[in-house]
Amino acid sequence: MPGWRKNRRGIALDRFIYALGIRQIGQATAKLLARNYGSLATFRQAMTEAQDPESPAYHELDSISGIGESVAADLLGFFAEPHNIAVLDDLAKEVTVEDVAAPSGATVSPVAGKSVVFTGSLETMTRHEAKARAEALGAKVAESVSRKTDYVVVGADAGSKATKAAALGVKTLSEREWLALIEGG
Repeated sequence: MPGWRKNRRGIALDRFIYALGIRQIGQATAKLLARNYGSLATFRQAMTEAQDPESPAYHELDSISGIGESVAADLLGFFAEPHNIAVLDDLAKEVTVEDVAAPSGATVSPVAGKSVVFTGSLETMTRHEAKARAEALGAKVAESVSRKTDYVVVGADAGSKATKAAALGVKTLSEREWLALIEGG
């Protein structure tokens, strides 16, 4: 097989997920899913396990920033159809789906691979800036607290997320403690 054809058989995970044509899964959502799951095998396994709405896999999916109940329902509906699984199996024989590479510098970050939730009002940055910075350091930012959450960063007027973190025994950090952690201080 000529080299150019062989190279055309590789596709990034986010582009692969987007190309599946799942309702409500656009390019941005596909990138979120790819970044969160990292590989096609992990993504497929999680979607199979998440079919049970009480499972940890469902709660992890639901906690991804930008994935709500409606998007999760469409995504899981796709994976519940046997003919869609058959198409995935056929595609996997024809293309190589590339795993998501960690952001540069993320491997040395103390929060690389950790799940982080922000709650309350932050003083030194907006919530959007805090999430972007955490993701740039390799962290997975979630919207809700679960047993898989590593850190909950608590700002002023924090509510139910801080309460749930305490109930689950999830480590909470003030904004100052969060900044010290990510800056290595």
